[in-house]
Amino acid sequence: MTLSFGRNYLAIPGPSVSPERVLNAMHTSAPNIYEGGLVDMVADMIPDLKAVARTSGDVAIYIANGHGAWEGAAMNVLAPGDTALVLATGRFAALWGTICNRIGIETEVIDFGKTSGVDPARVEEALRADTERRIKAVLTVQTDTATGVLNDIAALRAAIDAAGHPALLMVDCIASLGCDTYEMDAWGADVTVAASQKGLMTPPGLGFVFLNDKAKAAQNERVSYYWDWRPRIDPEGFYQYFGGTAPTHHLLGLRAALDLIAEEGGIEAVWHRHDVLAHAAWAAFEAWGQGGPMKINIADPAERSRAVTALSLGADNGTRLRRWVEANGGLTLGIGLGMSAPGDPKGDGFFRLGHMGHINPHMMLGALGVIEAGLKALDIPHGAGALSAAAEVISKG
Repeated sequence: MTLSFGRNYLAIPGPSVSPERVLNAMHTSAPNIYEGGLVDMVADMIPDLKAVARTSGDVAIYIANGHGAWEGAAMNVLAPGDTALVLATGRFAALWGTICNRIGIETEVIDFGKTSGVDPARVEEALRADTERRIKAVLTVQTDTATGVLNDIAALRAAIDAAGHPALLMVDCIASLGCDTYEMDAWGADVTVAASQKGLMTPPGLGFVFLNDKAKAAQNERVSYYWDWRPRIDPEGFYQYFGGTAPTHHLLGLRAALDLIAEEGGIEAVWHRHDVLAHAAWAAFEAWGQGGPMKINIADPAERSRAVTALSLGADNGTRLRRWVEANGGLTLGIGLGMSAPGDPKGDGFFRLGHMGHINPHMMLGALGVIEAGLKALDIPHGAGALSAAAEVISKG
């Protein structure tokens, strides 16, 4: 027997829950892609999309997931033989570097491990050592969903400037846009990569590359037709926004998602909601950890993402808990992606809770309640008072 019948809650770190308004907006016959409502809607939507990234620059929209947007960003400003400095704090910046390698870009990697963020001093040191200015771009993530880390982008920009280095700062905000505070222009990011399926609450399928004038000036003239961002940011015809047929239904869904952000009070209100709910989750996890093996992967709260938390639970308890809460509570947690420990090469002792996008207190408290039920059912040691601690945070939100 199971109690999981009813609406399931997908609490993985993306795809996130799509609001019914987004899904309903997509549930329609295809609109005209040549003129009329869709064309006008996209033109009106571009400023709203840029407002989420806090930029007055441009945005290119791709029919792609985040991996595609990585490639699009790299191909526009880096040519075969160029060098990029990759700052790894988990899985995803390193993967971006791998994509660069496949298109002929050399990479230098600084690996900061899986339990802390980028150290700006080490980045400054590496850039000062690059006296020949071989490095054309610095690649990093704001949030790595494998580790749950939140990197300090403003401090990284300051390190590049302190080194007097001209490299572009390219930031992956796929997991963090619309969740963690992000100020593209104020913090000095030159390129920002994002996607639709996390904080933007729209099903996977749209990739975004935001860029400033410095990035445009670094244009690679040999970029392929599809990835070239120039016609996408300044299209002569509507089809050029997308390199062909428009992703009609994703655009309709995104319009609804941007409307929801505006109705909430704008991106600052969205950031605040994510901050409160993340702190509620951390309060629960820390309480459970007082009497058992549960441990938040990123020890310093200042370095934790408001979009996802990665945790260790020891032995194979992460996998056991995930399977129990899904089968018995209708809650799907994220796997321990790319994580491992001595005696645990597959990362069965890890799990992740996504708290991004369309989420509110009853969803968070419900997820935490099911996790506590799983800890009890599986006899995994844990401390008391977790749900009360989470409720206390929310009560002061």
